[in-house]
Amino acid sequence: MTSRALITAAAADLLRTLQNRHGALMFHQSGGCCDGSSPMCYPAGDFIVGDRDILLGVLDVGDGVPVWISGPQFDAWKHTQLVIDVVPGRGGGFSLESPEGMRFLSRGRVFTDQETAELAAPITGAQYEAGTRPEATQTCIVAEAEEACPVPPRVG
Repeated sequence: MTSRALITAAAADLLRTLQNRHGALMFHQSGGCCDGSSPMCYPAGDFIVGDRDILLGVLDVGDGVPVWISGPQFDAWKHTQLVIDVVPGRGGGFSLESPEGMRFLSRGRVFTDQETAELAAPITGAQYEAGTRPEATQTCIVAEAEEACPVPPRVG
C-alpha cells in the first residue's frame, strides 16, 4: 500500500536522537504563517490534534511517529506524498530539532494514478480519537529525498 508520508534516512536518524531525549514524538505539517510550511516535531501530546486534522501516516522510526496535517492543508496536498527531510539551519517555532542546528523540511511528490488508487481512506483526528488506526504499510524510510522526489533532468 502506498504511504502518504515518508522520511529520509538522515531525518530518521535525527528523529531517533530526539526520541531518545524526549520520548514519543509526532509531526504536524504546518500550514504556513510563522513557521512557513515546515513539518513541526513535538513530543507526543504536546500538540492538540484537531477533529478535522488528517493522519498522513505513522513513520516506522522507534515506536512509530504519526504525521498529521490540517484538513484544509490536506485538501491542497492530497495528491502529494509528503517526504520529511532534514537540512542544516535553524527552523522557526517550537519544533524539537531547532537546538540541533538542523531543521526538518517538507518535500513533495505527486502520486501516480496507480498510487492514488492504492491510497487508503484518510483518518481524521476524530476517527483516531475513537480508536481507528491505519493499516500497516511498507517501510516509510527512504535513503535520500531524491529516491522519493526525483528531480527531472534539465533540458537544453
